[in-house]
Amino acid sequence: NEHFPYWMYVREGRRMVSSYVQTELDCRRTRTTPHSVGLGSYNMDSHNCQRHLDEHGHVRNEGDVQVSPRGPYMISYEAIVPKKEECHNLLVPVCLSSSHIAYGSIRMEPVFMILGQSSATAACMAIDNNLAVQDVSYDALRERLLADKQVLDIPANSVAPTGIDPSKLPGIVIDNDQAKLQGDWPSSASISGFVGKDYIHDANAGQGEKSVTYSLKGVKPGNYEIRVCFTPQANRASNTLVVVQYAMGSSEVRVDQRRKPTLEYGFVSLGKFRVNGTDAEAVVISNAGANGHVIADAVQLLPVK
Repeated sequence: NEHFPYWMYVREGRRMVSSYVQTELDCRRTRTTPHSVGLGSYNMDSHNCQRHLDEHGHVRNEGDVQVSPRGPYMISYEAIVPKKEECHNLLVPVCLSSSHIAYGSIRMEPVFMILGQSSATAACMAIDNNLAVQDVSYDALRERLLADKQVLDIPANSVAPTGIDPSKLPGIVIDNDQAKLQGDWPSSASISGFVGKDYIHDANAGQGEKSVTYSLKGVKPGNYEIRVCFTPQANRASNTLVVVQYAMGSSEVRVDQRRKPTLEYGFVSLGKFRVNGTDAEAVVISNAGANGHVIADAVQLLPVK
């Protein structure tokens, strides 16, 4: 077919809405998922929705989402069966009951294979016992699935470590989710030691077009040591540009993000500055001239005499 697919790949269409809807809360394991029939673990991703020109005439892609669940999560049996009042002999391992964001992770073919096996087992049990699929005993289903080597529980030590709680750090901490972004900055949590739920990076692309601005507006006037944190790696930029815009002017600092930070909690010092908490004051991380991936995580202000 001249190397063109015979069928268009439809990633996502209509999805069932049942008594339980898998959401980001399940993928992040922030709520207890009932009656597991399999695990997922892929990024919650959604591709760009549109392309447009920004105010500078540059082409921008908009809508990309890439958020890691940082480990496996459980998928509920109730999410693969419809509401009983709607249908009692149907199992849905593909277009299951899920939010758009959660489906960005669940949609992977290995997960479809896992849910297909669990669905087939439940279907056989429903037929053998003349039951609606909603009335299949979960305890009996779980026992049979485990006997068939299906993995239903999250393995020990398989979840990535959580980030450092910014509220437990001294001074003023401004995390990356409070910053203003210029350009695309995908989220990541693959390297431990970050502050908050994640850090962001420039994907080593668009040098000079991307920045992260941490506003100092509202900070109590005073003298501060300003620090930034990052997770070091060999593919990072050794010359990340950080600009401190403060009361007396601005200061440019080049940070080597390949070297392990020497201060507690993975921070490096940018220096001591007078901050008045005005609109014009900020810490800006830029990828201008960067020779590798630029990481943006948290900014910390520690009062000094």
